[in-house]
Amino acid sequence: MIRNIKFITLLLLAVLVNSSCNKWLELKPQDGSVREDYWKTQEQLQAAVVGCYVALANATLVENLFIWGELRADMISTTASTTTEELDIASANILSTNSRTKWNQLYTVINNCNTVIEYGPLVLKTDNTLTQQKLNSYIAEARGLRALMYFYLLRTFGEVPLQLKAISSDSKMELLAKSSQTEVFNQIIEDLSFAELNAVTGFGPDARLNKGRLTSYAINAIQADVYLWMAGTDHPDYYAQCIKACDKVINSNSYGLIDGSVPIDWYTTLFFEGNSNESIFEIQFDSQLLNPFFGMFGNQSSKRFIAAPTLMDQVYTVDPTDPEMIKDIRGDGGSIRATDNLIWKFIGTPAINTIRAVNASYTHWFVYRYADVLLMKAEALAWTEKQQDALDLVQVIRTRARALEATEETPSVTSSQEVSDYILRERAREFAFEGKRWFDVLRHAKRNNYARLDLILSVVGTNAGSSKGELILAKYSDIRSHYLPINLDEIQADKNLVQNPYYQ
Repeated sequence: MIRNIKFITLLLLAVLVNSSCNKWLELKPQDGSVREDYWKTQEQLQAAVVGCYVALANATLVENLFIWGELRADMISTTASTTTEELDIASANILSTNSRTKWNQLYTVINNCNTVIEYGPLVLKTDNTLTQQKLNSYIAEARGLRALMYFYLLRTFGEVPLQLKAISSDSKMELLAKSSQTEVFNQIIEDLSFAELNAVTGFGPDARLNKGRLTSYAINAIQADVYLWMAGTDHPDYYAQCIKACDKVINSNSYGLIDGSVPIDWYTTLFFEGNSNESIFEIQFDSQLLNPFFGMFGNQSSKRFIAAPTLMDQVYTVDPTDPEMIKDIRGDGGSIRATDNLIWKFIGTPAINTIRAVNASYTHWFVYRYADVLLMKAEALAWTEKQQDALDLVQVIRTRARALEATEETPSVTSSQEVSDYILRERAREFAFEGKRWFDVLRHAKRNNYARLDLILSVVGTNAGSSKGELILAKYSDIRSHYLPINLDEIQADKNLVQNPYYQ
């Protein structure tokens, strides 16, 4: 079983399929023996699937998921150690030469997945222990991961190349033009539909497998997110599809919110230990595969990001009568350490004055939690004339979090927009620093032909200083600027690629 394979072994395996190149797609695998000698046994197929997850746990990839999802929004602040390129993103000075616009790590995962999808069926011819059903379950994981990577690319770059073939050498690399957002969305839905039908509901009693690999319920969570992203005036039926996907997770009775009545136990179970009953999918790290978070958030002399100094007062609020005991558990001691604005969720320990050591920096990256499913459903309900049902779900989240009265709102139950705005603010409290804030704001802003562009303008430029405020607002008033440029290296490697319009 995979749980008996040490991650160091998996990393050695990944060497076979993880060579770097200078083009827009890092190639995996490059060895010509892949077809002739590798795809013989179910164990090899299983190892190739695990290789997809190993590639997903790449430090640069996870850093980018944080940067793409947080740096242009309003919940983090930069420091003296923030890199120039990161400062440029925060200040809307985003050039195609910025290395944070590189997408190669995501395409590495995609190519690993393509390899499983294309070559996995060969094993049926040589290993009679592999059934079609089992093969389909492996391919479901690969197609689910591929869909997730394209969903990140869709939200970050807008239009991207759809690479659906396995590439085994530089000379065979396809030079592809960008596909439209609709084409990318359709491919994502096609992959997720196959994955939902063929993925397993669980991998046995090992929580690391059930939370670190894609189950059918993790696929449903991705589906809900994708449909919610695309829903609006042109596609109002996608709200119903989002609700349907959320209900599959909810009705499975496989997940629940971690109790928040003892805040330190809640923090320990949900974030410090990870893989809790609330978790649906987490990118796994351990002592042999460390995350990048210590250098980003924990190193006292060189941390690159902290929580925005206004977060406690404006997002979570502080109780004036007893701030030590009456507080939203997601704030001080949950997402942040209020005394110095450390991003506590990823580098903290159950002892509030102690951070993880660098060699113990293996908090997971939280992709989907049960709380996310509840709030995605609430948002879809708000736009399908079921605003009170939406508010009831928000209240479930707030009750668990012991949210303060100061952040409780009473939006009109006849106003989809007011309820939706409330949900957006609640998502900020619930998912601080989990790489969701920018995408949440952008989704709400662009809904119904950018009816709420003001939401974007209200959050951008927070990290850049007031002297650049007017320039930043002018840039983000152009909706084309809401997607990153294609990196220059990728433009030069593939002459069929055309730069995103704002950056031409």
